[in-house]
Amino acid sequence: MTQLAALEEVIDASGVAPRIEAMLPAGVRARQLSVRTLLAGMCLAQADGRPAHLTRVRQALAGLPADDQRRLGVLADWRHGPHRLTCRQTEYTFGLVADALARGEPDGLPSGRLQGICDDLLEASVPGQFKDASRSLAADWTDLESFSRPPPRGTAGCADPEASWGHRKNNLHHDEDELFFGYYLSAAVTVPEENGPPVPELARRATVSSCRHDPVPALAPVLTGMPAGGIPLGDVLSDSGYSHRIAPHWASPLRQAGAQLVQDLHPHDRGPKGTHEGAVTANGNLYCPQPPRPLLELGPLARTADREQAADHDRRTRELARYKLGRLTADDADGYHRVACPAAAGKVRCPLRPPSMLLDRDRPEILQPPEHPQACCEQQTITVPPDVNAKTRQKHDYPSAAWRRSYARRTSAERAFATAKDPAASDTARGWCRLMGLAPLMLFTTVLLVTRNQRILTAWDTRQEENQRRAAKGLPPKTRRRRRKTPTATAAATGPP
Repeated sequence: MTQLAALEEVIDASGVAPRIEAMLPAGVRARQLSVRTLLAGMCLAQADGRPAHLTRVRQALAGLPADDQRRLGVLADWRHGPHRLTCRQTEYTFGLVADALARGEPDGLPSGRLQGICDDLLEASVPGQFKDASRSLAADWTDLESFSRPPPRGTAGCADPEASWGHRKNNLHHDEDELFFGYYLSAAVTVPEENGPPVPELARRATVSSCRHDPVPALAPVLTGMPAGGIPLGDVLSDSGYSHRIAPHWASPLRQAGAQLVQDLHPHDRGPKGTHEGAVTANGNLYCPQPPRPLLELGPLARTADREQAADHDRRTRELARYKLGRLTADDADGYHRVACPAAAGKVRCPLRPPSMLLDRDRPEILQPPEHPQACCEQQTITVPPDVNAKTRQKHDYPSAAWRRSYARRTSAERAFATAKDPAASDTARGWCRLMGLAPLMLFTTVLLVTRNQRILTAWDTRQEENQRRAAKGLPPKTRRRRRKTPTATAAATGPP
């Protein structure tokens, strides 16, 4: 299948072209450039690594074979002979599309029409055999600069009024963020299931929002709307930038949609954060009132840790898990569930639970039980309302070995942004798109992710064929070389040049 045929198949499968055509006003005469051909030209321009300029879209369409040009309407018969599509016609059709999908009063967030069109395009770029291969997604956001110059100090007017100042990480040694003027691009990328087979890391959902809006609540409704479209949610992996938000902006709606969170915790959210019915709330769990304090203050394993340090860290997290109140029921319709005392469950020895003192001494023992026991010590079980550990509760105990292995899948989102920003393929730095406003930028960004999915699928198919050839020869699959040290650690060890 040729590149044009594959892109046309995606556009047709999404069904967005006729929907957009129905939104456009009827002119005096028929437009030579249809929405379907416009989307195909945008995809071709991004697949060739060209900037997101309308002149490049027209060049991509004009560079097709003559038969394809006539079929797509790029070359049409007019009164005085054949007429090839002009840049002005391309600008006119794209302007109609952008105006139809934009909000009536632009506020820096995509309209429902625009978000739906982009969701359908991305979903159509995922082949049928991979739609149900994994339900796990990795979420992240990155910067997307506007071509507009920021407004002068003390003013608010500029060529792109929806853009705003935002913060982004840099690759320098210091930890300070740097400012940029533009938008946030948020994306959810498919990752393998836990202990499941590998899958291609395809962008499944994406949205663009102005930097004056928090990107976390902007992405949450995009993900929670997937089950309504027949796409159930599984694990949703995110860093501390997502978990640190208040629960109604991220954790609560995702849980209600059926997702299981696997997330890093912000340093301000780690460790003991109060009590519930006498039980200590820490790292998203409820623990016995008297666990060793150092265990509750365990942080994630350092990236530079060796095997011995990792083994000791895992031993301490397993010991901490013995003090955790065991979950007995799933969440009911209102989000409530019940948990049991670890001594009643036979995980620790406690004088307040005489039967537990008959357990083997290899279990931890509570040497100083509370003088005034509360409900978690007096009752067999307690009820936990949904607002307890609402934003920190997740699938695995933090920061256990199981959590670490599961969370390691989140790097798929960073690789997705790296491929989208790769100067060798499509550099999304300032100037990549010179159109102003959120709607044009989001359309081109979605098309970029669609073509990026096509490149990932091509590389995936090539790798699978190579593995099959090696298996036929009795050779193991080819593995990737993994970097043992991070670039920052290498630079710090070698010093400046």
